[in-house]
Amino acid sequence: MTIEELWFERALLADGWARDVKIGVSGGRIASLETGAKRSGASFGAAIPGLPNLHSHAFQRGMAGLAEVRGPAGDSFWTWREAMYRFVDRMGPDDVEAIAALAYAEMLEGGFTRVGEFHYLHHAPDGRPYADRGEMAARIAAASEAAGIGLTLLPVFYAHSGFGGAEPTSGQRRFLHDISSFGALLERAREVVSELDGAVVGLAPHSLRAATPGELAELARLGAGAPIHIHIAEQVKEVEDCLAWSGQRPVEWLMSQAEVGSDWCLVHATHMTPDETAALARSGAVAGLCPITEANLGDGLFPAEAFLALGGRFGVGSDSNVLIDAAEELRTLEYGQRLTRRGRNLLAAQPGASTGGDLFRAAVAGGAQALGAEAGLSAGAPADIVALDLSHPAFVARDGDLLLDSWIFARGPVDAVWRGGRQVVSGGRHRDRDRIESRYREAMTRLIA
Repeated sequence: MTIEELWFERALLADGWARDVKIGVSGGRIASLETGAKRSGASFGAAIPGLPNLHSHAFQRGMAGLAEVRGPAGDSFWTWREAMYRFVDRMGPDDVEAIAALAYAEMLEGGFTRVGEFHYLHHAPDGRPYADRGEMAARIAAASEAAGIGLTLLPVFYAHSGFGGAEPTSGQRRFLHDISSFGALLERAREVVSELDGAVVGLAPHSLRAATPGELAELARLGAGAPIHIHIAEQVKEVEDCLAWSGQRPVEWLMSQAEVGSDWCLVHATHMTPDETAALARSGAVAGLCPITEANLGDGLFPAEAFLALGGRFGVGSDSNVLIDAAEELRTLEYGQRLTRRGRNLLAAQPGASTGGDLFRAAVAGGAQALGAEAGLSAGAPADIVALDLSHPAFVARDGDLLLDSWIFARGPVDAVWRGGRQVVSGGRHRDRDRIESRYREAMTRLIA
């Protein structure tokens, strides 16, 4: 089998930084690693592992910038959600595929190489299922293939509008399933991604609002052995409503009612008590943090400093895709803590540690766990590689973890990206951006005309 050789001035390997690294790629995986190697073949700056994006609603990329007009009364997540429902009403399968492809291309350009697609837009605009119940899942798969990003597809179960099995609203009609029809969707989702390289299918109860305790238990059974993701404790109102329904807070209730372990990802988990924070850290589950979206929606700040001190695991996601930038997610996570705690370098593990280095390594490991995937630059691992452009002023005289600090905090640019051994970004630009962007423009012109 042919081996392609890539040479890097620096590389962040599983056991640390190395110089003059030659990576042999074959069959989409890293076939060999040589340090101290003579420059040869295609040469690049600093290689780092691709970052997993553990939480995305790809279709919301089309909303970016469309929900920033002040309303008549206090704007919040809940008013934004009504705007999202109106936007969803107009979208057909072609639109979803076109918007998702651009979102995925932009993820690759920013350093993400795999996406966890929290996919809940299932049905036609009138709420009726498509003839192929997996029509929209197939469009997500097609978009990921077109862009070249790794896919963990997370079909979402959504049946209710509030705690205790409240009837859904008309705005939610495109999302809805019962357990039986959702099981069929799950099987179809596995079929539609079966030809994609390295694709994974998990599942996602949308939230404790959208699934009853009995449904949640059945979903855990259906998802056994695969990633299970759930939105939880994102807003204060959600916490108050959960307390009124159950006498417990959302994370508290979930921890007491479900066997939450390392296959779970609790997305947001923003509003937790110290006891809930400790319970989540002990569980081995991943906290799915989306700092840009959480800031955009005014959700609040995750207790990251306390969570990490307890050994908690986390990854980052682009969620609403209002701005897609892997480094910005990590920067916003740290800056939110600084503003709240009025300190600096709060998420570095110990004195002398690099904040960017610790954030990046943790997000790679946590994101891979949450998406049921492998990550890291080592022999046998997928060749998901991001090359930083060391010719940029942000990287002058930097080495080791200072390169990560400069990428995250000083906006050092991404130069090239490989996903599964195939180069999809060159010079910071997706190889097929023109075609993908043209299709996106056509879709958006139809949707907002």
